Amino acid sequence: MTEKEGNEYVIAEIIGKSEKMGENLTNEDASASFETIHSETPLVRNGVQITSKDKAKIDILLKATGNAPIMKQKKWSVSQDYCIGRISDFIRRYLKLDSNEKLFLYVNQTFAPAPDQALKNLYDCYGADGKLILHYCKSQAWG
Repeated sequence: MTEKEGNEYVIAEIIGKSEKMGENLTNEDASASFETIHSETPLVRNGVQITSKDKAKIDILLKATGNAPIMKQKKWSVSQDYCIGRISDFIRRYLKLDSNEKLFLYVNQTFAPAPDQALKNLYDCYGADGKLILHYCKSQAWG
């Protein structure tokens, strides 16, 4: 049985238990059961085993492009549940940009993600070497 089939079996088993128990198993119990079972299985990304601490945070590297001011600290560890809009707001505050100044974010110098795009999705698709690289600038650069 492959790891994917194993995970699908575990999910089906939890769903089956909740259907048998009816109202006795709440969503919290089901998610707790899933987390417990899931955490016993080691996760591997790009040949590197991921610990439970790593699953909660994503390392992002913020690089200035064009006429944008350079940040003193470029590497940040943020929650995987954050969206790009929240990162954009953070950069605006950190760089003390005026409300009328524009800020553009790009993933790997290729495209501008939507403000409601989750970091976890971007990291899963475009993350490399354990981090997600985001370029920021004050004028439109790519895309």
